Amino acid sequence: MSQTVAEVLVDQMVEAGIRSVYGIVGDSANPIVDALRRHEAGIRFVHVRNEEAGAFAAGADAQISGRPTAVLGSSGPGSVHLLNGLYDCQRNGASVFAIATHIPSTEIGTGYFQETDPTGIFRGCTHFCETISSPAQLPRLSELALQSAVLDRGVGMVILPGDIAAMEVPEGERDPVHTHRPALRPAEESLEEAAAVINAAERVVIFGGEGTRHARDQVLALSERLKAPVGYAYRGKDVLEADNPSAVGMTGLLGWGGAAGALASCDCLLLLGTDFPYRPFLPSAPKIIQVDDSTRRLGRRAAVDIGLLGDTAVTLRALLPKLTERTDRSYLDKVLEHHRKEVEHLATYVHHEGSGEGLRPEMVASTISELADDDAVFTVDTGMCNVWGARYVHMRPGQRMLASFRHGSMANAMPQAIGAKVGAPDRQVIALCGDGGFTMLMGELLTAAGLDIPVKLMVFNNSTLGMVRAEMMVSGYQPWGTDVTNPDFGALANAVGVHGERVEPGGDVRGAITRALAHPGPALVDLVTDPRALSMPPHTTLEQVKGFALTTSKLVFGGEAAEVWEQAKSNIRDIGQVI
Repeated sequence: MSQTVAEVLVDQMVEAGIRSVYGIVGDSANPIVDALRRHEAGIRFVHVRNEEAGAFAAGADAQISGRPTAVLGSSGPGSVHLLNGLYDCQRNGASVFAIATHIPSTEIGTGYFQETDPTGIFRGCTHFCETISSPAQLPRLSELALQSAVLDRGVGMVILPGDIAAMEVPEGERDPVHTHRPALRPAEESLEEAAAVINAAERVVIFGGEGTRHARDQVLALSERLKAPVGYAYRGKDVLEADNPSAVGMTGLLGWGGAAGALASCDCLLLLGTDFPYRPFLPSAPKIIQVDDSTRRLGRRAAVDIGLLGDTAVTLRALLPKLTERTDRSYLDKVLEHHRKEVEHLATYVHHEGSGEGLRPEMVASTISELADDDAVFTVDTGMCNVWGARYVHMRPGQRMLASFRHGSMANAMPQAIGAKVGAPDRQVIALCGDGGFTMLMGELLTAAGLDIPVKLMVFNNSTLGMVRAEMMVSGYQPWGTDVTNPDFGALANAVGVHGERVEPGGDVRGAITRALAHPGPALVDLVTDPRALSMPPHTTLEQVKGFALTTSKLVFGGEAAEVWEQAKSNIRDIGQVI
């Protein structure tokens, strides 16, 4: 029986394991939407309000479900809206199959209505991006795009003119979609070389990332054998933090705990499955051994002495028998003691309700963490919410955390929560939304309401772009253009059929969060937080102190002495970190 291009495409998606497609319908996408509607496998079409949000959601679905997911955009503006979300998928390594439908094939190159250059637009955020210009091309090109999404861990895209999507595909045999990814093992001589360096070192530190997700047991065994502290990048937090007696927190601008000190004092650093992008936070003095399954990432962030190309779990299983068991815990215990003191200081504001200016965000994040389910999924907006999530959401075994880790886009938390809930409907999904990010794609509140997707949205409403404001101040600039005017988000939620509450200073934070988490449908809590709450990096540089001092001086001489006083009052417990 003959099939159209759209019908074959949907068959291939099912074969690859796709269960959800996110997007918005449009004329060029109609053949595909109709094929989805009629397909007996019942792929779910999640109708979002903005294609960008659809891409964010598809990426989260793929990361949580472990299956590839699809996103669909109509010709011209519809597909262009996908761009930012697809960059996030690509940089998060989320297996997403993207379909950008296009204008009629006979009109390409004529400046036709809604014509764009999709290949040029999407080449930078995909592993595979090709245009299907005839029905005979479809089975092969879509197969390659699907395989690329899974095997290369990112975005595989086909660009499909609407008229071609409705044409019949020539009959013939079709190749299966291969989605099995082999696990690499380094060469034996490289393993021996690495073992010799590690055995000769006295102060070994482990620093892990996303690549340790399926190697947690091996990392903990390595730490126990070497008596090595374990630090982690943000993407490794939900893997290596929980139930790990050697965990010492994170480094970087979001860093906390003893990780920064451990990296600065070690004589051998093991980078395991991490592409941590902030080179200044990685030491240059110690011997560095990196394990990664991509040649593109080996040595990209640090001057690596030995690069082991391989899957983290496979590599560590092969390496562990070659390493000498250690009994001396003195270095590990010293780092752990430093970590304990840093964590103690970090808790300064956790039990502080706040002032008339707003609730303390540290307390809010800690309360959310405490009340969350043991297998909860957290999605975290870029900006100050990343700080509160990194430092005050304490992961338990089975919990996950998603963010725009490498792309750093605002507006990611709510759509990622929607995708995570679709991908894992039996898990609690909590979004830590900044007010700036939330309002960028606020229309997705209607997606959650209309489709009854029971996400829990915790909006940190400080009426400012907090991270940008802080960056301005440490760079010597007066904060300007960072204020935002917000409605009552709780009332807004109630207006569209979502359970909503607003908590102002002195309000019942714990009660509101508890009620939202218990509500059977989507829920939102508008948490009015202190706009002046600051976060200190693990180490404050002299230049940052000078910049902050310059800013406060400008504010005083500009007639804003009251603002400086309020800033100081809001962060008085952190003064010791900057003087």
